[in-house]
Amino acid sequence: MDYIISSGFEPHERPAVAALFWQAFGDKLRNVMGPPEKALQFLAAQANPDFALVARTPDGAVVGLAGFKTRDGALIGGELNDLAAVYGWFSALWRGSLMSLIERDLNDGTLLMDGISVDATMRGQGVGTALLNAIKAEAIRRGATAVRLDVIDANPRARALYERQGFEAIGTDHLGPLRWIFGFRSSTKMICRLQ
Repeated sequence: MDYIISSGFEPHERPAVAALFWQAFGDKLRNVMGPPEKALQFLAAQANPDFALVARTPDGAVVGLAGFKTRDGALIGGELNDLAAVYGWFSALWRGSLMSLIERDLNDGTLLMDGISVDATMRGQGVGTALLNAIKAEAIRRGATAVRLDVIDANPRARALYERQGFEAIGTDHLGPLRWIFGFRSSTKMICRLQ
Protein backbone atom coordinates (compact mmCIF):
# COMPACT_ATOMS: atom_id res chain seq x y z
CA MET A 1 0.00 0.00 0.00
CA ASP A 2 1.23 3.47 -0.83
CA TYR A 3 1.48 6.35 1.61
CA ILE A 4 2.36 10.03 1.57
CA ILE A 5 4.21 11.87 4.34
CA SER A 6 3.47 15.52 4.99
CA SER A 7 3.72 18.09 7.75
CA GLY A 8 0.88 18.63 10.16
CA PHE A 9 -2.68 17.38 10.32
CA GLU A 10 -6.18 18.77 9.97
CA PRO A 11 -8.59 19.35 12.88
CA HIS A 12 -10.77 16.40 11.82
CA GLU A 13 -7.67 14.13 12.04
CA ARG A 14 -7.07 14.82 15.76
CA PRO A 15 -8.80 11.60 16.92
CA ALA A 16 -6.69 9.51 14.51
CA VAL A 17 -3.49 11.23 15.65
CA ALA A 18 -4.42 10.68 19.31
CA ALA A 19 -5.22 7.01 18.62
CA LEU A 20 -1.85 6.44 16.93
CA PHE A 21 -0.01 8.13 19.80
CA TRP A 22 -1.91 6.04 22.36
CA GLN A 23 -1.29 2.87 20.33
CA ALA A 24 2.45 3.50 20.62
CA PHE A 25 2.63 4.83 24.17
CA GLY A 26 -0.53 3.65 25.94
CA ASP A 27 1.25 0.78 27.72
CA LYS A 28 3.80 3.22 29.10
CA LEU A 29 1.30 5.94 30.00
CA ARG A 30 -1.80 3.97 31.03
CA ASN A 31 -1.19 4.33 34.79
CA VAL A 32 -0.75 8.08 34.47
CA MET A 33 -3.10 9.03 31.62
CA GLY A 34 -5.69 6.23 31.70
CA PRO A 35 -8.47 5.37 31.32
CA PRO A 36 -8.02 5.30 27.53
CA GLU A 37 -11.10 7.38 26.72
CA LYS A 38 -9.83 10.26 28.89
CA ALA A 39 -6.30 9.89 27.53
CA LEU A 40 -7.58 10.03 23.95
CA GLN A 41 -9.68 13.10 24.79
CA PHE A 42 -6.65 14.88 26.27
CA LEU A 43 -4.28 13.84 23.47
CA ALA A 44 -6.69 14.87 20.71
CA ALA A 45 -7.18 18.28 22.31
CA GLN A 46 -3.47 18.93 22.95
CA ALA A 47 -1.85 17.51 19.77
CA ASN A 48 -0.07 20.31 17.91
CA PRO A 49 0.09 19.93 14.11
CA ASP A 50 3.10 22.27 13.95
CA PHE A 51 5.23 19.51 15.52
CA ALA A 52 3.97 16.49 13.58
CA LEU A 53 4.75 14.57 10.44
CA VAL A 54 1.94 12.31 9.27
CA ALA A 55 1.81 9.35 6.89
CA ARG A 56 -1.47 8.96 5.00
CA THR A 57 -2.78 6.47 2.49
CA PRO A 58 -3.83 7.90 -0.90
CA ASP A 59 -7.45 7.96 0.35
CA GLY A 60 -6.38 10.16 3.30
CA ALA A 61 -6.34 7.68 6.19
CA VAL A 62 -3.73 8.56 8.86
CA VAL A 63 -1.48 5.50 9.23
CA GLY A 64 1.73 6.91 10.73
CA LEU A 65 2.82 9.69 13.03
CA ALA A 66 6.14 11.18 14.07
CA GLY A 67 6.19 13.97 16.59
CA PHE A 68 9.05 16.24 17.55
CA LYS A 69 9.92 18.81 20.16
CA THR A 70 11.81 22.08 19.89
CA ARG A 71 12.08 25.11 22.15
CA ASP A 72 8.92 26.38 20.44
CA GLY A 73 6.70 23.43 21.38
CA ALA A 74 6.00 19.72 21.05
CA LEU A 75 3.57 17.29 19.48
CA ILE A 76 1.74 16.86 22.79
CA GLY A 77 1.64 19.91 25.00
CA GLY A 78 -0.77 21.10 27.60
CA GLU A 79 -0.69 22.75 30.98
CA LEU A 80 -2.14 21.79 34.33
CA ASN A 81 -5.39 23.58 33.39
CA ASP A 82 -5.67 21.33 30.31
CA LEU A 83 -5.19 18.18 32.40
CA ALA A 84 -7.78 19.44 34.90
CA ALA A 85 -10.31 20.05 32.11
CA VAL A 86 -10.24 16.32 31.32
CA TYR A 87 -9.33 14.64 34.62
CA GLY A 88 -10.38 17.13 37.32
CA TRP A 89 -8.05 19.17 39.53
CA PHE A 90 -7.04 16.57 42.11
CA SER A 91 -6.27 14.00 39.43
CA ALA A 92 -4.46 16.60 37.29
CA LEU A 93 -2.07 17.44 40.14
CA TRP A 94 -0.70 13.94 40.61
CA ARG A 95 -0.77 13.12 36.88
CA GLY A 96 1.13 16.30 36.00
CA SER A 97 3.68 15.66 38.73
CA LEU A 98 4.38 12.14 37.48
CA MET A 99 4.60 13.23 33.84
CA SER A 100 7.13 15.92 34.75
CA LEU A 101 9.45 13.18 36.07
CA ILE A 102 9.95 11.76 32.59
CA GLU A 103 10.21 15.11 30.78
CA ARG A 104 13.24 15.29 28.47
CA ASP A 105 15.62 18.22 28.15
CA LEU A 106 16.40 19.95 24.88
CA ASN A 107 19.89 20.72 23.64
CA ASP A 108 20.73 23.55 21.28
CA GLY A 109 21.03 22.41 17.68
CA THR A 110 19.19 19.14 18.35
CA LEU A 111 15.66 18.26 17.34
CA LEU A 112 14.07 15.89 19.87
CA MET A 113 11.90 13.20 18.35
CA ASP A 114 8.76 13.06 20.47
CA GLY A 115 7.23 9.75 19.48
CA ILE A 116 6.71 7.67 16.37
CA SER A 117 3.85 5.32 15.65
CA VAL A 118 2.73 3.23 12.68
CA ASP A 119 -0.73 1.70 12.43
CA ALA A 120 -0.60 -2.07 12.91
CA THR A 121 -2.01 -2.62 9.40
CA MET A 122 0.95 -0.75 7.87
CA ARG A 123 3.88 -2.22 9.79
CA GLY A 124 6.63 -3.79 7.72
CA GLN A 125 5.92 -1.53 4.74
CA GLY A 126 8.62 1.07 5.37
CA VAL A 127 6.41 3.71 7.00
CA GLY A 128 8.56 3.93 10.15
CA THR A 129 11.75 4.33 8.13
CA ALA A 130 10.12 6.96 5.91
CA LEU A 131 8.94 8.89 8.99
CA LEU A 132 12.46 8.77 10.46
CA ASN A 133 13.90 10.11 7.22
CA ALA A 134 11.26 12.85 7.22
CA ILE A 135 12.19 13.75 10.82
CA LYS A 136 15.84 14.07 9.76
CA ALA A 137 14.85 16.29 6.83
CA GLU A 138 12.69 18.41 9.16
CA ALA A 139 15.61 18.79 11.56
CA ILE A 140 17.86 20.01 8.74
CA ARG A 141 15.13 22.38 7.53
CA ARG A 142 14.99 23.86 11.03
CA GLY A 143 18.77 24.25 11.21
CA ALA A 144 19.44 21.40 13.64
CA THR A 145 22.64 19.38 13.44
CA ALA A 146 21.29 16.25 15.14
CA VAL A 147 18.13 14.32 16.02
CA ARG A 148 17.82 12.78 19.48
CA LEU A 149 15.33 10.25 20.75
CA ASP A 150 14.81 7.94 23.70
CA VAL A 151 13.93 4.27 23.30
CA ILE A 152 12.75 2.11 26.19
CA ASP A 153 14.38 -1.18 27.11
CA ALA A 154 11.11 -3.02 26.41
CA ASN A 155 11.24 -2.09 22.70
CA PRO A 156 14.29 -3.75 21.11
CA ARG A 157 12.67 -3.70 17.65
CA ALA A 158 12.51 0.08 17.68
CA ARG A 159 16.09 0.34 18.88
CA ALA A 160 17.24 -1.92 16.03
CA LEU A 161 15.42 0.31 13.53
CA TYR A 162 17.03 3.44 14.98
CA GLU A 163 20.50 1.87 14.82
CA ARG A 164 19.94 0.93 11.17
CA GLN A 165 19.01 4.56 10.56
CA GLY A 166 22.29 5.91 11.96
CA PHE A 167 21.33 6.56 15.58
CA GLU A 168 23.90 5.69 18.25
CA ALA A 169 23.41 5.24 21.98
CA ILE A 170 24.81 8.07 24.13
CA GLY A 171 23.48 7.18 27.57
CA THR A 172 20.89 5.35 29.62
CA ASP A 173 18.42 6.65 32.18
CA HIS A 174 17.09 4.22 34.80
CA LEU A 175 13.62 4.79 36.22
CA GLY A 176 14.16 3.05 39.55
CA PRO A 177 10.85 2.68 41.42
CA LEU A 178 9.03 4.60 38.69
CA ARG A 179 9.32 1.47 36.54
CA TRP A 180 6.22 0.14 38.32
CA ILE A 181 4.26 3.16 37.11
CA PHE A 182 5.57 3.47 33.55
CA GLY A 183 6.18 -0.21 32.79
CA PHE A 184 9.84 -0.06 31.72
CA ARG A 185 13.14 -0.09 33.59
CA SER A 186 15.30 2.21 31.50
CA SER A 187 15.50 4.28 28.36
CA THR A 188 18.47 4.74 26.08
CA LYS A 189 19.25 8.17 24.66
CA MET A 190 20.17 7.90 20.99
CA ILE A 191 21.44 10.54 18.60
CA CYS A 192 21.82 10.80 14.85
CA ARG A 193 24.25 13.47 13.71
CA LEU A 194 23.16 15.06 10.47
CA GLN A 195 25.38 15.87 7.50
